Amino acid sequence: MIEIIENEEVKLTKKGKPRKRKPKTKNNYFTEDTEEAILKYRMSTNQAERNKIYNDKIHYGFYKLAENIIHTFKFYYTEVDKIEDLKYEVVSFLLQKLDLYDQSKGKAYSYFGTIAKRYLIIYNQKNYKKLVNKMEIPNNEEDDDSFKQAVTISDESEPDRFEIVELMVKELDEKLIDMFDKPEELRVAFAILEIFKKRENIEIFNKKALFIYIKEMTDAQSNTITKVIKKIKTLYVQILNRYIENVDY
Repeated sequence: MIEIIENEEVKLTKKGKPRKRKPKTKNNYFTEDTEEAILKYRMSTNQAERNKIYNDKIHYGFYKLAENIIHTFKFYYTEVDKIEDLKYEVVSFLLQKLDLYDQSKGKAYSYFGTIAKRYLIIYNQKNYKKLVNKMEIPNNEEDDDSFKQAVTISDESEPDRFEIVELMVKELDEKLIDMFDKPEELRVAFAILEIFKKRENIEIFNKKALFIYIKEMTDAQSNTITKVIKKIKTLYVQILNRYIENVDY
């Protein structure tokens, strides 16, 4: 049920009462004052003044920005013992990039948020690889529907599957962040990409075991894993078609 009140559309509950809107989360840590402080920091040539500006006006914004991104995207594959230490690693990296900020390219919040996210993606991926190297991949030879069959083409005159998968891995590596903007989907996509990169070490790997392995590594919901796999499969088909038509290859 919907009621119009003073030109505003209000959704009502079953009892006829206005639904309460969830309050929007406010960014109260990286404010206009933080933006201005960054500009002042860059303009200053006095190191003592710079230190004061950073400590008083910038550090807290960087710290909370790092904390937010780490927990939002669950960048928990880390070499340090505590997440708190990882936050300070990100803050230190952002501090190194302060002089590179160009106001004409956009807000400082977006600029440093992007830098922090990219830093953590690379950092997280590197440590994720170390974890994968230490883990045993489950094996179930009783299931004939193997992982290798996931990229099998039935046509006798099939193209070189190995080359197509290589092309897919390369393209997926470049487009991963653009293809998946939700944190959980991004974690699953990273896991799948890593498995494809290590496919030569997989003798036989049924799809059920693969699904369970990804679920254990990412702690993602089954429907999320399915959604990511379908999207990657679509990319594979596109690359296959381009390969057959000799487009761009």
